[in-house]
Amino acid sequence: MKKMLLVIALAVVSFANAQKGTYFVSGNVSFWSSKDSNNSSESKTDRFGFSPRIGYQFKDNWTVGIESGFSSDKNVYTYQENAMNNQERISKNYSVGAFVRYSKSLSQMFLLYADLGAGYKNSKETNTNSFSNPVTFTNTFDGVYAGFAPGLFLNIKNNFGLNFGIGGLTYSNTKSDQNNGKNSNFYFNFGQSFNIGLSKNF
Repeated sequence: MKKMLLVIALAVVSFANAQKGTYFVSGNVSFWSSKDSNNSSESKTDRFGFSPRIGYQFKDNWTVGIESGFSSDKNVYTYQENAMNNQERISKNYSVGAFVRYSKSLSQMFLLYADLGAGYKNSKETNTNSFSNPVTFTNTFDGVYAGFAPGLFLNIKNNFGLNFGIGGLTYSNTKSDQNNGKNSNFYFNFGQSFNIGLSKNF
């Protein structure tokens, strides 16, 4: 399968604090696209995500806060020989929760941090089949999530710099409101993904 990562992190704007009693606000915007094709079919996936955060550094090296997220996935399956079997799936995901961050300064230029978050998650999935009379099915899922993600901050000048991430661990457990179906997923992509963004500490 051939995949093309158009933009892992389209924009990341962060305002973070490095001292006790201060606050930070951050937000990530990302876009991801992949395409897989062969002689009989083609599959294309587009994903957009946005995840803002607000945190308070209650102690040196330790921060707590609120996080939220939104993502939208669109998957289109096209069959070369029979267009009547084409399928489209659209998934929209929302989450809100809390997180704790531990950060450690390595030097005036480098700072390591690790985020641990958990909270509520809601997903809505719509599937459409391109028959002569298109049929649409919708499922809604509610549940919980937890995630761990390390990162590195590079201070370029006056606490303005770059954030680097290399994936992490994510777990979610959701239940369908329509048929009591359950989804339990565990993702491990540490060292397998990469994101970069801008950050301003003050």
